[in-house]
Amino acid sequence: MTRMLRPLEDCVVVGSLNDAAPAFAAVASSLLYQAEALGMRYAPAEPASSKTQITFTIETPMSGPVACEVGGWPDPCEGAASENLVQAACGLMSVHGRASGRAQPLGVNYVSTLAAVLALQGAFAAAIGRMRGAPFTRSRLSLAEAGLLGIGQYIAAASTPEKPEKLLPGGSSATERPPFVSADGVIFELETLDAGPWRTFWAEAGVDADSAGKGWNGFLLRYAKAISPLPAALRGTLSAMPYTEIVVRCARAGISICPVRSLDERSLDEDAEPMWREGPWTFRSGLDRSGAPPLTGNGDLPLSGVNVIESCRRIQGPLAGHLLALLGANVLRIEPPGGDPLRGMPPIVDGVSARYDALNRLKAVREIDIKSAQGQAEIKELVRHADVFLHNWAPGKAAELDLDDIDLARANRSLIYAYAGGWGPSAQIDAPGTDFMVQAYSGVADRIAKSSGVYGGSLFTALDVLGGAVTAQGITAALLARRLRGGGVRVDTSLLGAATLLCADDLGSALRRGDAEQLLSQGADAAISGVYATREGRIAIDCVGAEKVARLAEALGLDAAADASEVEDCLPAALSSKSADDWMRFLTKHGAPAAVVVEDLCALHEDERFSRCLGRRSYTQVNSPWRFQ
Repeated sequence: MTRMLRPLEDCVVVGSLNDAAPAFAAVASSLLYQAEALGMRYAPAEPASSKTQITFTIETPMSGPVACEVGGWPDPCEGAASENLVQAACGLMSVHGRASGRAQPLGVNYVSTLAAVLALQGAFAAAIGRMRGAPFTRSRLSLAEAGLLGIGQYIAAASTPEKPEKLLPGGSSATERPPFVSADGVIFELETLDAGPWRTFWAEAGVDADSAGKGWNGFLLRYAKAISPLPAALRGTLSAMPYTEIVVRCARAGISICPVRSLDERSLDEDAEPMWREGPWTFRSGLDRSGAPPLTGNGDLPLSGVNVIESCRRIQGPLAGHLLALLGANVLRIEPPGGDPLRGMPPIVDGVSARYDALNRLKAVREIDIKSAQGQAEIKELVRHADVFLHNWAPGKAAELDLDDIDLARANRSLIYAYAGGWGPSAQIDAPGTDFMVQAYSGVADRIAKSSGVYGGSLFTALDVLGGAVTAQGITAALLARRLRGGGVRVDTSLLGAATLLCADDLGSALRRGDAEQLLSQGADAAISGVYATREGRIAIDCVGAEKVARLAEALGLDAAADASEVEDCLPAALSSKSADDWMRFLTKHGAPAAVVVEDLCALHEDERFSRCLGRRSYTQVNSPWRFQ
């Protein structure tokens, strides 16, 4: 296959994204970055006056225009929204706060970036739907719907009728968790997917077997529960060793190690600038330019009639398949004989893990032993009638199984072959490409740590979720490119690519040898943004600009001309007089944007703002973030 750097160069984005309201500036910036990386031309339009949403239009050579809206809340009438307000109201701060000491912002524009990815994917899907004659002219989603989607697994586990997970912010130690700190002050992550190397490493370090075993159990909880309680003996042992000695011990035991690096350090890697310029996907096209197969779906969703074969585990790949299913695709999930072990992970509802079901409930399942000749033949037969084949196997596994893109192209020349990996093809690290290792390597962990006052990143699987959305978006872009150009397409995505997207503006500044911190402080002279304690509960306040600061000052009984620092100094004492709910109503009435920080995820289902975003069956399910007209 040949490299195809710009798969959508025949498409145009029309809008006033350069003039977005401050609350949507991060969404607009990410939209423009992604559109340019995909090859789309940006055509500025008259500035929009709305402060509650941004709008843009996607135009392709083979379909009518699709108008897209990204709002703050599902109902635009709900008022002001922003990155931090949505993180607070949707429970993302709560999940992050489980192991960071308290409910607090991630410190990165996570919801805005995820919403931008989903907005473009919805637009591409609608354009594909229009090509088969479906009447899709408009797509809409909101920051809140993106935020809820991001923590769908955690909401599911917290809302099961039997043995729900009641994990509140601060319930797990912010210090007795990964990452670790060496005697010479190096902060680092460890990773192994097998208990054997773990036991060997700690035994050689002099840690007793009981503590190592408890540590292994706590270490595994990162991916499911966003906590990782470790016995103090583990951190204490490593804090007495220099980093170089720990590296040697890791190599001897077969454990991977990675220091928590800054974005400036990441910018010095050879692959950093190419990945930043190319975007979080790599596209390759086959030499065969035969036309794409006819679109035969007649359902009421844009990707109706698209057939997807998915062979994935954990979060990134299954979430990508789930997003395609939410858009109407028929997704057939391949599992090993006996089924995916994650089906049995508590809490259980209706005989299956709630976490598993949150990612796979819309898929058909077939058990196939892909390691056998018979199983490989079965996969190839299924691919003959598929549009997409998606997997997240270990690097090199597809070629070993004769199920790589070249192998499957023999069965289907117009196949979209998608690989959801960890590091991408050019990263200079030999380690498992897992969420927390990639956070450390990419600079994301350092950015979150500085915001949260902890050593490392979030134990919320931020990159797995964003990486899954990037994969689904890349597949949808490839499907659109196939309609426009014909022939099969391979699309590779990675968690490192997702991390690059999440910090695209700041990494770009670092690559230009600018001051990345300067970007964060631009326009912050008149701003009060943070999370504060009240008499009961916590509240997020996001007053950006002199006008909003003045309204907050007036609400607190201060002179409207008071500067931001004076207002901030008065906040702790003033907010202690009322509950977070009372303060939100009061501040909203006075035009000062605020949101109660949701700590118990079960409370989300009772929030009227999210009534159409969440469905209650055996547990609280997050509905599709898109609405099409």
